[in-house]
Amino acid sequence: MEQTHTGSYTPYHPRWLRRRLSTYWWLEKPAYLWFMLREGSCMFVAWFTLYLLWLLDAVLEGPLAYELFLAWSGTPWVVALNVVTLGFVVFHAVTFFQAAPQAMVVRLGRRRVPPGAVLAGHYVAWAAASVVLWVLLRGA
Repeated sequence: MEQTHTGSYTPYHPRWLRRRLSTYWWLEKPAYLWFMLREGSCMFVAWFTLYLLWLLDAVLEGPLAYELFLAWSGTPWVVALNVVTLGFVVFHAVTFFQAAPQAMVVRLGRRRVPPGAVLAGHYVAWAAASVVLWVLLRGA
């Protein structure tokens, strides 16, 4: 006698053990909360990217568009959003740098570079890029 699969369970079919997961599971441990904050910080990175693209567009369109952009940027809600965004973008960068030594193995010859040196290298590169941009923008 051939049986066809109907997709239903028989009384003797084993059931999978699936624990109920709370909607707020990420509040149970500080590590989970930091993980969710880091993932959520991507939304602020996206806002920052859009903001810079709008700024570039306003600059390219001319003085009037740039003045309108500056007026819009000076509104309280945009200033508040950009202050919060700055905090989340810095948080995103710092947590990214902290994860880098685990994700990236750097070798010099046969020896592995210590994770602390990889982390320090990231911060040095970030500082150098910031200084170069600051010097370039001050000269403009």
